[in-house]
Amino acid sequence: MKFFSQTGINVVKAYFKRNWKREDLTNKGKILVDAHICLKKIYLTLFCALLSSTIGSFFHLIWDVGGLFTFLTAAGTIFVLFTTSILLVRRRVLLLMTVAYFIGASVGLFTRYLFGIDQGVVFSYLVSITISFGTFWLGSMLTRRRSLYGRCLLVSDILMLVWLLIASDIFGGHTARWILLVYFVLVCYTGYFVVYSKEVMSDARFGDVDFVDRAFTHLFHLPAILGHYIPLRLAAVTENYKQKKL
Repeated sequence: MKFFSQTGINVVKAYFKRNWKREDLTNKGKILVDAHICLKKIYLTLFCALLSSTIGSFFHLIWDVGGLFTFLTAAGTIFVLFTTSILLVRRRVLLLMTVAYFIGASVGLFTRYLFGIDQGVVFSYLVSITISFGTFWLGSMLTRRRSLYGRCLLVSDILMLVWLLIASDIFGGHTARWILLVYFVLVCYTGYFVVYSKEVMSDARFGDVDFVDRAFTHLFHLPAILGHYIPLRLAAVTENYKQKKL
């Protein structure tokens, strides 16, 4: 365990080794036009992809849509997406939305049978991430100033906390400690999203960035975040079981 922990720390350190200066992180001036256009495309693509995934999760929640067919369809669509020319932008965006939808409809099967997590909890988690992406996209539409990161981060964190409190009442009450732990994971994720945005801006200075590929890559970072979420959920279930037993 110590080896894997140290390896994880080294990976994080390697990721944050950038040619960034302090001014790059604290500068509140305007974003370059090309970088701003690229960011808006990535934010919009991520928001639409997560919205599509959330819709798929919602259909699975109310109609039990999802199974082996949706899983295999998602895998096949990913293969088609990677074999499609980067010049066919609209087709690749449509394929990405399709992948996101079928993943949202399928992920509940794995979380339910492997970890005992209800589909309602998965749906509320996806809604939280969708709210975050939507906030950043709306902020990028309103301003080109770099201060949008701090403002969007604050607004999205507040909205996610409000949604978690509402979802806790809708899909089953949870302890305040569990809500705070999940909220902490989501806050860390949005913080990482800000760093990812800085990376996109840095790369945009050297040429056009494939926003579909960037959105797809970031979309598949979510399972790692979900990996931190699952132990929190299991701990909450165990705590509720002990309280009922007493």
